Amino acid sequence: MAAPVDLELKKAFSELQVKMIDTQQKAKMADLQIDQLTRLHKHAKLTHAEIASLPDNTRLYEGVGRMFILQSKEEINNQLTDKQKTADEKIKELEKKLYLERSVKDAEDNIREMLLSRRAH
Repeated sequence: MAAPVDLELKKAFSELQVKMIDTQQKAKMADLQIDQLTRLHKHAKLTHAEIASLPDNTRLYEGVGRMFILQSKEEINNQLTDKQKTADEKIKELEKKLYLERSVKDAEDNIREMLLSRRAH
């Protein structure tokens, strides 16, 4: 009776190992994306701080691809605020996803413990 249970546990364990490798890759990618978004957020915040002291009627050039577009300070401030909000939302989303993916490791550890305890008995 214990043999079918052991086979099922071994099968589940091998499936979780495959998922774990995939999860590790996804976690590394998400960490890189979080770093990029954090840099984007910091850059937008610094740029916002630099132009905040300028007069309201100041027109600034914004780099778009290989072109520069003359825009008002208000338009650039709005774009920077949007970039910050978007980066914050994506970071929260990635952190939530990372949490869920890393919980797979906990499941793998539980199955490993179950297999070891079965072998010990």
